[in-house]
Amino acid sequence: MKSKYFIAAVLAGFTVLTSCSEHKEQPADTNKKFILSDTMRHMIELDTVRDCNISDELSLSGVVAFNDNNVVKVFPRSSGQVTEAKVSLGDKVTKGQVLAIIHSADVAGNYSDLSSANADLSIAKRQMDNAESLYKSGISSEKEYNEAKQNYEKALAAKGKIQSVISINGGGKTNAGGEYVVTAPIDGYVVEKKVTAGSFIRPDMGDNLFTISDLKSIWVYANVYEADISKIKEGYPVQVLPLSYPGKVFTGKVDKVSEVLDPQSKAMKVRINLDNKDMLLKPDMFAKVLVENEEGAKAICIPTSSLIPEEGKNYVVVYKNDSDLKVAQVEVIKTVGPRTFIQSGVTVGDRLISKNQILIFNQLSGQ
Repeated sequence: MKSKYFIAAVLAGFTVLTSCSEHKEQPADTNKKFILSDTMRHMIELDTVRDCNISDELSLSGVVAFNDNNVVKVFPRSSGQVTEAKVSLGDKVTKGQVLAIIHSADVAGNYSDLSSANADLSIAKRQMDNAESLYKSGISSEKEYNEAKQNYEKALAAKGKIQSVISINGGGKTNAGGEYVVTAPIDGYVVEKKVTAGSFIRPDMGDNLFTISDLKSIWVYANVYEADISKIKEGYPVQVLPLSYPGKVFTGKVDKVSEVLDPQSKAMKVRINLDNKDMLLKPDMFAKVLVENEEGAKAICIPTSSLIPEEGKNYVVVYKNDSDLKVAQVEVIKTVGPRTFIQSGVTVGDRLISKNQILIFNQLSGQ
């Protein structure tokens, strides 16, 4: 009986072992080639390895200013006292908007002169008409008539001269009380204001009252110290990073390089012209200015975004087609902004994945 039970137990164990062997999963094929899926293909971006001039980046401090070539300075038309200043610094104004009202003795005097000229003209006209009537009646001579006519023409000219002066001083924007208004000549912003209510305008002052700019283009001034003067020239590309907008970058070029140094700071000023269509940059804002010098030696350059740092080394993913991708280690010379210059690892013309490349790197590295 015991022998019978033993044989049954052996058969049962054999059956279990056989069943486990038959259902054991086959090991995965670790040599299976990675192929980029259609979904992943739409998630990546490609860039090409190029041969570039090695850039030296110069960091400067700068300040935003309005473009002097794109402003209108508003001057007083006559001396007097400002009775009202209608706008403040930074206000947006439209063409024809009143900026200030000025009470002027000169303007009042012009209207007084005009009143006298009108009276003189009226008398001269009456005398001429009388002389003409007497001359035609044979009572007076032609000479007397011509003299009366000349006096009338002189009175008419005197009135015209005074009217021209009033027109220059504002015409319909003035009144006999001596007030005249200063208006905005263009649409824009008040970037400079030099008067307030109560200010006196002297005849010898010769200074503008307001400066109006549309601010659609602005200047950025930066200081370059003596040791860096040789590293900057007109036309060099520039990145401007305003302190007011972290992460925001404005691109432009060096527009002008000064030929003299400031005697106090011993720095040379450079000017950058920037488009400001979004009206983000305001005069007197501070900014960091990065100037690229591209006149150095040549080297292979790749987009900085394609780099994959891993354990102290740098890698890129080289793309030939969806089924031919590889990881390449690169030796970095330096990184300047969006470009990284390398010594080895890839060749000019290679295409690199510059977006979501870390996902493919992990797949190719077996991670």
